Amino acid sequence: MFPIGDDNSDIKIVPVVNYLFIGLNILVFVFLQQLGSNDAFSYAYSLVPQEVTSGIDLTGVQVIRDSAGQTAAIQHYPTSLSVYFNFISSMFMHGSIAHIAGNMLFLWIFGDNLENLMGHIRFALFYLMCGIFAALAQVVMDTDSIIPMLGASGAISGVMGGYLVLFPQRKVRAIIFNFLTTVPAFVAVGIWIGYQMLLGFMTEAGTGGVAYAAHIGGFFAGVILVKLFSLGRTI
Repeated sequence: MFPIGDDNSDIKIVPVVNYLFIGLNILVFVFLQQLGSNDAFSYAYSLVPQEVTSGIDLTGVQVIRDSAGQTAAIQHYPTSLSVYFNFISSMFMHGSIAHIAGNMLFLWIFGDNLENLMGHIRFALFYLMCGIFAALAQVVMDTDSIIPMLGASGAISGVMGGYLVLFPQRKVRAIIFNFLTTVPAFVAVGIWIGYQMLLGFMTEAGTGGVAYAAHIGGFFAGVILVKLFSLGRTI
């Protein structure tokens, strides 16, 4: 199932913060990451679990080994800021055009509804906090990993968690097996998080690839925090 849109008939404000986050992600990917080719920037400002737990900025070639004994080398670059700043910077970077395209589509679909209800400032804080909790979940699951993490997926997972709580019956347009259909949000988002949890349990820690723990952590952060950030607001 691939969501492509939802019902925005009740939106009364221009979701400028959602647009700003989308724009920042694109600008960082195009001009700072140079469409993913600038490894020095991408690796310097990605979040590395071992750097977080040790407080030490890793530099140079680092070797990782999986449970099968296979090894791979990762070139780490120094960051000019604290390694903890990378909780924020990593949220606005992506690994490929497909990575950023998928993330920005999901943020475009689900973010405006939350901003409309929460307001601009609350939505901005909610988004950033979900991203931070998502990264923390990945760090906790794999504290010694030296594999860099980057992407808005954790924060957007939080947006989807909040969307599910506030708008469970909202109609979402989605493509299922090459057919365009409309399903309630609890179906579209429920299938998505179920899939993330399944893959998360099947993925060996420290092997890289998609940070499923961040997706799951961000989602549940959104579920928990959304009521706080929507206090006093009505649907």
